[in-house]
Amino acid sequence: MPAGDSQTFSPSVTWAQRKDLVYINIDVQDAKDPEIKVEKDSLHFKGKSNADQKTYETTLNFFDEINKDESKFAVRGRGIEFVLIKQNKDKDYWPRLLKENKKFHWLKIDFGKWKDEDDSDAEGEPGAPGGGGGGADFEDMMRQMGGLGGMGGMGGMPGMGGMGGMPGMGGMGGMPDFGDLDDEGPDSDDEDLPDLEDAKPDAKTPAADAKSEAKA
Repeated sequence: MPAGDSQTFSPSVTWAQRKDLVYINIDVQDAKDPEIKVEKDSLHFKGKSNADQKTYETTLNFFDEINKDESKFAVRGRGIEFVLIKQNKDKDYWPRLLKENKKFHWLKIDFGKWKDEDDSDAEGEPGAPGGGGGGADFEDMMRQMGGLGGMGGMGGMPGMGGMGGMPGMGGMGGMPDFGDLDDEGPDSDDEDLPDLEDAKPDAKTPAADAKSEAKA
């Protein structure tokens, strides 16, 4: 459906929440140079999908405030994901995502990541509602995302897969420490090599013995 003019469309948006955070996915595949601006009470997105060549735009006015500095996002091939940390973590669940108390056809709950407030303590436990395979590990997700602070209203360079520390490399923590290789480097290999200076006299010994026997 058009949003604002005939050349822009409202993207499908799904969301879920915990007591301390809100998860949002904007379903724009292969977004090209998206414009993303997140404020304490709103999110604005505009970008062109390389999949269908359409331009999508939406502004979400949140029910309550979020902490922009602690929140994360990632531009992925299947869409743009946000994990937004609530400013008031001790409050109850938000009754809805948006300040406007009405339904929007493009906004739906992501039941795969949703967890009821009463079930939040059991998250991740086998057999718990929304836990195990159906739950979302938002901590792991946030490790693969970039921060919103200082983004200046611009998006996260599509194709970078999240920006934050180059996901998949684990912050380089899993990489070997190449400095440790010094203990097993050339020095250890040299110990196996013969000492060439010591070998020279040994090579001449048979000839010296022969001369001694001739003189005798």
